[in-house]
Amino acid sequence: MRIIDLSLPLEEGMMTFPSHWHPVVEITILGRHGIEGRETRKIVLGTHVGTHADAPRHFIPNGRTIDELSLDVLIGTATIADFTGCKALQEIGIPDLQQKLGDTVPSRLILRTGWSQYFGTMKFYEEYPFLSEASAQWLVEKGVRLIAMDTPSPDNPAHSRGTPKDSPNHKLLLGAEVVLVEYLTNLNSITAKEVELIVLPLKLRGCDGSPARCVAIER
Repeated sequence: MRIIDLSLPLEEGMMTFPSHWHPVVEITILGRHGIEGRETRKIVLGTHVGTHADAPRHFIPNGRTIDELSLDVLIGTATIADFTGCKALQEIGIPDLQQKLGDTVPSRLILRTGWSQYFGTMKFYEEYPFLSEASAQWLVEKGVRLIAMDTPSPDNPAHSRGTPKDSPNHKLLLGAEVVLVEYLTNLNSITAKEVELIVLPLKLRGCDGSPARCVAIER
């Protein structure tokens, strides 16, 4: 059995999506061994910093919140669709998914593109590969319940806030109660086609998402 950590470390000043609704990470030491005789820290985190899970509430008014997600969805067998080596801004269409998966779509799908290598640069946010809108709809129709990825979003980066199409895949997938797990790393360490995936977001009551510790288990 191999346990593979798929999570980015959370550290002060790490890159976040460049907008005012994604705060930078702050970690401040409060308790000190030489004074208080113990260490404690205050942390400031956004709900979508680093490796994290999106709950429907992220884009769906009155959608389910992160504390309401079922562990049966967050933990279980996941299949990897390997798109390693894909080009910048490559669209992943239905034929691409069918080539990797056939017509049987798993409940939990991991999209491996290798894009995590660019984390820490704007290339990570501006040129990542993405799902076509038809692909997102196809996955919903096929019954997917969780999609995990090593990119910042399932959406075309051109479809962001302030554009005519604001995050259509987010809205479609989260509207169908598909959990999205973004910013995975270290997927290149997985050698198996299927793994046991464990996604554990913080149980933040009423929140739209949460940083998550994610691991894959190969047997």
